[in-house]
Order: sequence, then structure tokens, then C-alpha cells
Amino acid sequence: MSQLPDWVKLAQEQWNWRGTTRPPFAVVPNASQISVWDFPRPPKYVEDRREVVICFKGQEIARTKNAILVLETSHPPSFYVPPKDINFNFLKPSTGNSFCEWKGPAQYWDIDDGINQLKKVAWSYAQPFDEAKMIADHIAFYPTQLQCTVDGQPVLPQPSGFYGGWITPELVGPFKGEPGSESW
Repeated sequence: MSQLPDWVKLAQEQWNWRGTTRPPFAVVPNASQISVWDFPRPPKYVEDRREVVICFKGQEIARTKNAILVLETSHPPSFYVPPKDINFNFLKPSTGNSFCEWKGPAQYWDIDDGINQLKKVAWSYAQPFDEAKMIADHIAFYPTQLQCTVDGQPVLPQPSGFYGGWITPELVGPFKGEPGSESW
């Protein structure tokens, strides 16, 4: 989609924080840390060569060294995994969808191992906006009910049940999704 509708442009314009300055409440990072307040808005899409592993109840769902990170102001990154690195024996399309003003229409995925099932545990963009084409058909996973690691380090889920960012040890916030962060 090369020309964005006006209602999408209006949604994009609502954000005050765009990564150009840190708000006074942001944690100041030390030399080994990264502030999520330095990430841009609109988001930046970056290749990440660290090893990402996603497991559910001892079953490996995905393993890659070719993730795409979405870096957006106030959010810990979401890790998008290429389809070739996902075990689709466990992943099934889900019902419902959503819309991101930066990426476009999203679809959801369930995990089903034949005994246990997690609904809407992952999402993807089959036809993202042009600016987000790097993540087309890649799948991002909510780390809340999964065992997710980056280079062997466990990740923490982004606060709230809506956002799917992965908090890794080098990140400082505060993070979108915490109480009072609705306008960030």
C-alpha cells in the first residue's frame, strides 16, 4: 500500500514521543544499556543476528539468527521470525485481526501441540505498508506464555497483554504498557 488513507495518517500523528528526545521520566541508560526512548517513531526495522529460540512446553516452535526487530519509541523490540525458521506443525492461523497504524493489517496465530493450545500467541503482516515490507510474512510471538530467549538469555514480556515486545537485559524504559502509558 503506497498511499496511506487519511485516517491512518491521523492515527500516526497522535504520538508526542518520536525518539528525538527522551521524556523527563525516562531511565538514563549507562554505556551498556539502550533506552527504548531513543527508538524512532515511525518504527525502524533492523536485522538481528542473535539467536532467538521460542519454545512451548518443551517443544521448539522457532529458532533463528535472522530475526527482524521492530524498534519503536517506548516499546521493547518485537522479534519477527522468518517463516523458514518456524515449526508450523504447532502453529495454526487464528481468528480475528487487528490494525497497526505503522504496519497495516495483522493476522493472529495459535499454538496447538495436540494437547495444549494457546490462542492468539503470535501475529504477522501478510501485506504490510511499504515502510514495513521487511516483516512481510515474518511472525512475532508474545513471550508471556512461551519460553523465549535471545542468545540464551530469557526475555521478559512487555507490560500489558496487548503489546508483544521482548525485554532483554540491555533495555531500559519505562516501557509502553505500564499503567499510565496510554499516551506514550
